[in-house]
Amino acid sequence: MAGRPRGVEDAVILRAAAEVMGRLGPSGLTLAAVARAVGLVPGTLVQRFGSKRGLILALADQSVRDADALPDRVRGEQGSALGALAALLAEWTAPMVSPETFANHLAFLCMDLTDPELHERALAVHDAQRRAVRTLLAQALATGELRAATDVEELTSTVQAVTSGAGLSWALDRKGALVQRVRHGLDAVLAPHIATATDTDTATA
Repeated sequence: MAGRPRGVEDAVILRAAAEVMGRLGPSGLTLAAVARAVGLVPGTLVQRFGSKRGLILALADQSVRDADALPDRVRGEQGSALGALAALLAEWTAPMVSPETFANHLAFLCMDLTDPELHERALAVHDAQRRAVRTLLAQALATGELRAATDVEELTSTVQAVTSGAGLSWALDRKGALVQRVRHGLDAVLAPHIATATDTDTATA
């Protein structure tokens, strides 16, 4: 029986690794655990990624590619750039289904901050996410959703900061769902910059 195409298999393995990462944390992310999740033997993952570290690096590299590709996909699914931005943040936070899951992802971030090779990947993911947010905010500005005086670079930084802060606050007070908290924070940040009918009339006068 022919095996699955290598590219599809890699994607399945990396999705499973991300799920195991959130569910079990650094100590529970083993090649054996990921192999069980996709119905493979650990030796297959050793052949593919070399080690647990190799798998983590491959997952980080995939996260960069996903962050760069996601804005175009969500933009095509949404009626507006700001709607796409909300959908983008929702997709990024969707894996954090519980404070425990958030804590496990945070534990991996702590590893990223102390390991030069992992930090390089983590920074690349951060930069890719920043590009994604900036791209959608720039589109919102160009289409008149945002006021003409909006500083896209500054607003991008604020959106990222609010998203990260919402996660920490939610993990501590445990009120509601993280996706809802992030959306509330996003709406509050964007509110002063949303174009109104008065702005439109002024721009066309």
